[in-house]
Amino acid sequence: MLRVSGIKLSLDEDQPLIKAKLAKKLRVKENDIIRYEIFRQSIDARKSEMIYFVYTVDVELKNEKSVSLKIPGQDVIEAPEREYVYVRAGEENLACRPVVVGTGPAGLFAGLLMARMGYRPLLLERGADVDTRAGAVQAFWQTGQLDTDCNVQFGEGGAGTFSDGKLTTLIKDKRCGFVTREMVSAGAPEDIIYSYKPHIGTDILRTVVKNIRRKIQDLGGEVRFNSKVTDLIVRNNRIKGLIVNGSEEIKAQVVVLAIGHSARDTFSMLYDRGLAITPKSFSIGVRVEHLQELIDTAQYKGFAGHPKLGPAEYKLAYHAPSGRSAYTFCMCPGGTVVAAASEKGHVVTNGMSEYARDGKNANSALLVGVNPGDFGSDHPLAGVEFQRKWESQAFIGGGQDYGAPVQLLGDFLSGRPSSDIGAVVPTYTRRVVPSDLTRCLPGYVTDTLKEAILYFDRKLKGFALPDAVLTGVETRSSSPVRILRDEQCQSNIAGLYPAGEGPGYAGGIISSAVDGMRVAEYIALKYKPGG
Repeated sequence: MLRVSGIKLSLDEDQPLIKAKLAKKLRVKENDIIRYEIFRQSIDARKSEMIYFVYTVDVELKNEKSVSLKIPGQDVIEAPEREYVYVRAGEENLACRPVVVGTGPAGLFAGLLMARMGYRPLLLERGADVDTRAGAVQAFWQTGQLDTDCNVQFGEGGAGTFSDGKLTTLIKDKRCGFVTREMVSAGAPEDIIYSYKPHIGTDILRTVVKNIRRKIQDLGGEVRFNSKVTDLIVRNNRIKGLIVNGSEEIKAQVVVLAIGHSARDTFSMLYDRGLAITPKSFSIGVRVEHLQELIDTAQYKGFAGHPKLGPAEYKLAYHAPSGRSAYTFCMCPGGTVVAAASEKGHVVTNGMSEYARDGKNANSALLVGVNPGDFGSDHPLAGVEFQRKWESQAFIGGGQDYGAPVQLLGDFLSGRPSSDIGAVVPTYTRRVVPSDLTRCLPGYVTDTLKEAILYFDRKLKGFALPDAVLTGVETRSSSPVRILRDEQCQSNIAGLYPAGEGPGYAGGIISSAVDGMRVAEYIALKYKPGG
């Protein structure tokens, strides 16, 4: 099979034309093409006179070797093997089935892979199933009554369930294809397999998560909700069991620790039990909202609003003379800024979109990197306290009922508090309070953000719109800790395997799922099913 790059379709052309364009590029007849499959689709909007979809396609021909030799350059290569194959070679006996703590992407895919291999894993989730969880989240947004174990951060599917369902990743790994194909099998749109910027949307993702859970159960696994791991049972530096909900003891020889980046109480318990933890760099800042129409026009010019294009996205970065960096993150076209607190007395924001991305506003995290030297302590959990400090300031600024402090971008640049809202109406799911965001962010963060906004405006016309809205604060871009593990993904406590974003080994849905799979593979290389 060959991989052919640079196949272009204009907005006036449809995907069935790919076959003819392949034949022309390869200098073969169309009936010489046995089959083809889109590997990647991206958008080329660099020319104002036309926007193109650009495809990389894997194609099987009747006589591939002779054809590939005719084509100069790098546009045609032998297609790399895409199929993921797991290996189960362990010989050690398991006295009890593996336990997975957490049902975010890392936990779900560690559990799914182990279930496929016959291990009948037990998955423990501190929050509720996704349907019950959605009700708890809506209740919080409407009333301000926060359930600290079932919210935007905790529950079936993890924090990504209430997001854009973005599947973009920089890692190149065969496991990525396994993850997206399993998601399609569970109800996700098929285009996530090849889209350059794939997304599922929070509405569809909830169904996908449920269906993956059901597949684990059909394969012999068990999933328990409202089951918070509150302690470890460790003897001779080896895991022997878990304490759930303060009293129930579950025997465990192998535990996948896929707890997510906001499990602060669990981080503290793990530290107290001697798990090796170090502080890690992450980023903090705000959510910025513009009218989606402005972003569409800036990116697509006269083609803005074309039905084939959908709402436009952006990704921007700035490196300040001070050495700080600012960037946009988790951009949600046509989305909503959501109240994402998991602890009482703290305000946290995140972005969320449904699959249609048909909201009036675009929003994105606007972040500045921070590192352990900024935390004011060398304690392993100092980053957690750093987050808490600024979230509590945002809680005060938002009126102490989980409202959020907001500031017009023009006021932020001018150094004056906001007193009203302009043309961009905030979408934050609780109330907003016009305020001064410099009160709930470090000075070096606000200074870097101001520089970055002016720089971004040169890259994306209208980014510095005075009426754009900044909502504070965004602190959960990634985990503030790293739980150390060895080359076989095992922690300093034998049998305990940290996985995914919370322990500091991933950053997003796909990379977290892949890391969960990687941990499951190491378990399968050591142990045979049993227990």
